[in-house]
Amino acid sequence: MEIPNDSPVNPEQVTSAQERGNPADMAQSGDFNNSNSKKKKAGAEAGTSRGNKSFSIKLAPATNLWTTQKNGAVKLRMEETCCGGVSPLTVAQMFQETVNQCGDHVAIGFKQTNQWETLTFAEYYGECRKAAKSFLKLGLERFHGVGILGFNSPEWLIANVGAVLAGGLAVGIYATNTPEACKYVAQHCEANILVVENAHQLKKILEIQNQLPHLKAIIQYKFALEVHQPNIYMWKAFMKIGEKIPDAKLDEIMDSQMANQCCTLIYTSGTTGIPKAVMLSQDNLTWTANTAGKMVDIKRAGRERVVSFLPMSHVAAQMMDIWIPMKFGAATYFADPDALKGSLVNTLKEVRPTAFLGVPRVWEKIEEKMKETSAESSTLKRKIAIWAKGIGLQAGYNNMYGNTSVPCGFALANSLVFKKVRVLLGLDNCTKYFTGAAPITKDTLEFFLSLGIPIFELYGMSESTGPHTVSQKNYFRITSCGKTMEGCKTKVDKPDELGTGEICFWGRNIFMGYLNMDEQTQEAIDKVGWLHSGDLGKFDEDDFLYITGRIKELIITAGGENIAPIPIEDSVKSKLPIISNAMLIGDKRKFLSMLLTLKCYTDDETGAPLDALAPASVVFCHKHECPATFVSEVLQKNDPLFQKAIQDGIDTVNRRATSNAQKVQKWIILEKDFSIIGGELGPTMKLRRGIVLKMYKDIIESLYVD
Repeated sequence: MEIPNDSPVNPEQVTSAQERGNPADMAQSGDFNNSNSKKKKAGAEAGTSRGNKSFSIKLAPATNLWTTQKNGAVKLRMEETCCGGVSPLTVAQMFQETVNQCGDHVAIGFKQTNQWETLTFAEYYGECRKAAKSFLKLGLERFHGVGILGFNSPEWLIANVGAVLAGGLAVGIYATNTPEACKYVAQHCEANILVVENAHQLKKILEIQNQLPHLKAIIQYKFALEVHQPNIYMWKAFMKIGEKIPDAKLDEIMDSQMANQCCTLIYTSGTTGIPKAVMLSQDNLTWTANTAGKMVDIKRAGRERVVSFLPMSHVAAQMMDIWIPMKFGAATYFADPDALKGSLVNTLKEVRPTAFLGVPRVWEKIEEKMKETSAESSTLKRKIAIWAKGIGLQAGYNNMYGNTSVPCGFALANSLVFKKVRVLLGLDNCTKYFTGAAPITKDTLEFFLSLGIPIFELYGMSESTGPHTVSQKNYFRITSCGKTMEGCKTKVDKPDELGTGEICFWGRNIFMGYLNMDEQTQEAIDKVGWLHSGDLGKFDEDDFLYITGRIKELIITAGGENIAPIPIEDSVKSKLPIISNAMLIGDKRKFLSMLLTLKCYTDDETGAPLDALAPASVVFCHKHECPATFVSEVLQKNDPLFQKAIQDGIDTVNRRATSNAQKVQKWIILEKDFSIIGGELGPTMKLRRGIVLKMYKDIIESLYVD
């Protein structure tokens, strides 16, 4: 049955796919292989077959805090605090514990022919066991990768968790990756199995499969196969392959797993070189899920709902959509693949989540849409909204500082504006609004705070299994990323006179190391075990952490993607010999743009750039039928052929980008080249990015005007 828009999702009202039966063509729809009551019963029994056994602590011998070997083990950073000292669990143990406690609660919700279907935790666990046995049947080896390439779906979760239960390494691959980027990940993790969403993703793998010596099988989980090969399976067929594998064999593998060994790889985007595989242990996942969930007040056993729409290859999405729900018995509902293109609000209205995580760009898009709608409303409605938001902002700041009193008129503002806004957004049941993965502006935070929607910032990185500092209703500050999680430690290394220094982490959330990368691991984790974030920050007097900048020259877009500017800038200069300096712009922005300068003569005494073009520049201009010999002439003429030549060079660089977020969308040529005397370059000719941002602020802003 369709979930009514005026009521929250109720597990009692939504029948499961197993109870109702599935469409005839399950392979076409990507549905699960449980179409009758006997199979449902078997799946439920599989979910609870191990009973209410007490779990023993299982740790491999280890003396070091880090390792780079896939089968290595690390010493856990146990603390005496209640959180830091909890007993380690494997993923299998955590999952079984939840099934025993709330096996009949909804675990997964997904759309099937425009109707919501669900799986309970017992059924979800049963499906993961089936996937694990099928992986084993296909030849999955211990500590070898299972790569998953596609948009979020139940199959994504089941493949991911199934890989862990089977003793493999779960490896998310960004759906926007090129075939070459997919090849690197698959080779590096020695993937035995690749799970792809559809024909588009399958095509990428078929281009590179001959270069993947460890690959044994490919599984497609949506739509019909267009290519038929002996090693390619549809999801339905895949889930049957392992039926004859004894449960006892899988149980033996699960029982042999150790909490301080690796089970998941999170690949960085390769912003400072080749991508690094962040090794996360079983304890990293289970401990962080438990601690973070408690810190942000996640309720247990069927009382929470989340919507999955951010890329599951990202650690934040995995923690929010997989591991915290698994630990606390919360339900994960899947948005449509076009969620970020406009359909997300529709899903929110139907599911009405109790907790919602959006990267800054998601919140900004919602803000932009609301402002557009407001501009089209009547004068009276706009005045009421302005009045209400003023009251809401004051109330929000009062609450932030522990003052529970509300301004006069708050009840009326809440009735006329705030409640209606939350209903329109599908957030009327939401009590926890989060943002992370990138910086968010104060303006956006205050916009939502004024509407009674306080957004709580989380801060961390893949190397800290996601969150390290958190905010929630009882402790948050605008522009702060919150307080350190219990059981963890944060220090500001080498602080300056203002107390600003590099932020360093300690805790059981700290990763094991980068797979097969000793040097990079030792750069990240110092000799006494602190993880160096590369971010600059400071604490206030109440122990709230504020991020003030980054040591490394990374750009973090509004969508949360980390991008190293230098490789892109160097590529542009390589393709366009007329370019002297190129500076990538895009921090906290919707897209990347670039400032360009042309090669020209310089003053012999001062080194100041002159207007006259250097010979290489003149040659480039003449080659493209532009007669200019001065920079000013190039800008004045604005010759179409010249403009096309520059754009062609940019396009060539863009074609090598591993994702759309790493493509340069706009560019502009400046009136003069960068120089030491001009202030753009330092004594060693190094680009002074902060100075350039200030000097050319107006020009940069013009690139982002719609």
